[in-house]
Amino acid sequence: MSRPVPKPGILDIAPYTPGKSGSEQGGRVFKLSANENALGPSPRAVEAYKAAAAHLEDYPEGSSRVLREAIGHKFGLDPERIICGAGSDELLNLLAYGYLGPGDEAIHTSHGFLVYPIATMGNGAANIVAPERNLIADVDAILGLVTPRTKLIWLANPNNPTGTYLPFDEVKRLHAGLRPDVLLVLDAAYSDFVSRNDYESGIELVATTENTVMTRTFSKIYGLAALRIGWMYGPAHIIDAVNRIRGPFNVSTPAMMAAVAALEDSEYYEMSRTHNERWRTWLTEEIERIGLTVTPSVTNFLLINFPKTKGKTADDADAFLTERGLILRALKNYHLPDALRLTIGTEEANRLVVAALADFMRN
Repeated sequence: MSRPVPKPGILDIAPYTPGKSGSEQGGRVFKLSANENALGPSPRAVEAYKAAAAHLEDYPEGSSRVLREAIGHKFGLDPERIICGAGSDELLNLLAYGYLGPGDEAIHTSHGFLVYPIATMGNGAANIVAPERNLIADVDAILGLVTPRTKLIWLANPNNPTGTYLPFDEVKRLHAGLRPDVLLVLDAAYSDFVSRNDYESGIELVATTENTVMTRTFSKIYGLAALRIGWMYGPAHIIDAVNRIRGPFNVSTPAMMAAVAALEDSEYYEMSRTHNERWRTWLTEEIERIGLTVTPSVTNFLLINFPKTKGKTADDADAFLTERGLILRALKNYHLPDALRLTIGTEEANRLVVAALADFMRN
């Protein structure tokens, strides 16, 4: 029987699979699998969202002007060089759609965000994987894979799911090794959690080059994951190209207004950062005291590494924790079968997961 078939390569793509969000056991569940803000969104953002509901019959302002201006004011950027999207995922896909095609190549690191190969292969380009060094992006490995066909480099900095990052000097060295026609995409979704002096989200590089863009999101520290809203800062010529192919009303008015209010609530932002830093340190120390290894993280999640010993593996730990209503992220699809990713949660959730891990290691 004849039927429509997708274009070549589509069925070779591994679909994105999110982590579990619940337990079949019932009872109270702590979802620590999706890197969501443990404190939730700013109350001011919630109020702005509710207020926008009074006019759901109206189309959004098509260019997200109010939000672009708020972002520009917050970070000292030209709003004309900002574009907003339905999460940063949409912007990553638009970049691939605009700059990749059959015969092209795009590079990402071995434990990079799963959207990168989907966006690359979905547009007919070859997905090239650069090995990491100690779960950190390796600039020399990336540059060693660049060919005349290379058109785009995906770099999550900090990286999900490892929680590691590249210092700004290394990012600049990566850029310096690329041809001017290769697009460097700096995915800075977790940049708000970083407090290292040698880190820079990418704003400086975007401001001074013609082939770099930076993407950000309101899903993480701002706690607006359900609204799907992100933004990108880039050279004027790239913003112009992406604006030509994005949907005309791709950001809803409630999402836009909630994001503006979240940006303005600096006190809530700092409270979220403080909570995250306190419990990131505490969790790392307590989990390592139990006898497990934690990859040093600068984000709002931890990569917990488990032994291969029967009964103590990551799979065993995942099942044990799930039975207790503690949902972490298994990482086999990230080629990390011996690790689980733990989102930093509320004080209650953090203490419960440490206690459960201690029971698991004792049994």
